[in-house]
Amino acid sequence: MAGLEDMEQPRGDGRATASRWSPTVEDERALRALELFGNPAEAEAVLPSRPESAATARRLVQVVVLRHWGLTAATAEDAVLLVSELVGNAVRHTGARVFGLRMRHRRGWIRVEVRDPSRGLPCLMPVQELDVSGRGLFLVDHLADRWGVDLLPRGKTTWFEMRVADR
Repeated sequence: MAGLEDMEQPRGDGRATASRWSPTVEDERALRALELFGNPAEAEAVLPSRPESAATARRLVQVVVLRHWGLTAATAEDAVLLVSELVGNAVRHTGARVFGLRMRHRRGWIRVEVRDPSRGLPCLMPVQELDVSGRGLFLVDHLADRWGVDLLPRGKTTWFEMRVADR
C-alpha cells in the first residue's frame, strides 16, 4: 500500500472480518437502516452528521439502487462511492447536526442529493496523483454524468446524476 509501508497494519480474527463483509450481514444492515431512517427514494432521510453516517448512507443507496430500482451492481457501486464523498463533505465541512439524503429515479437517470444547512459551496480542487485528501469532488466530477449545488434559503443541496440502463 503506497505510503503505508512503515506503518503497522491492524490485525484481526479472519472470521470476524469475513462475517463483517458477508452479503447477508450487509443486507440486514441495509434493511435496518431503511427501518431507522426511511427510504430516501420516498422522502428525505435525515441522518446525524457523524462520520459513521456515511456507512448508513451507503447502505441506503445500495439497497434502493439494487432492490427497489433493480439497477446493476456497477451502478450501485458508483452511486455508493459518490454518496460517500458528498456525505463526507457535509459531515466534515458544514458543522451541521444532521444532513438529508434523497434519491430520485426517472427513466434512464438516477439523482442522489445530500442536503445540509450550510450555504458554503463545495469547491472542485485540482488533484495530484499522491494526494490523500481533497479527492471527493474530483471523483464525483469524473464518475457522475452531472453534478451541482442548489442553494436553499437555509443551506444547500449537493447532488449528482448518473445515466442508467433501466431493466
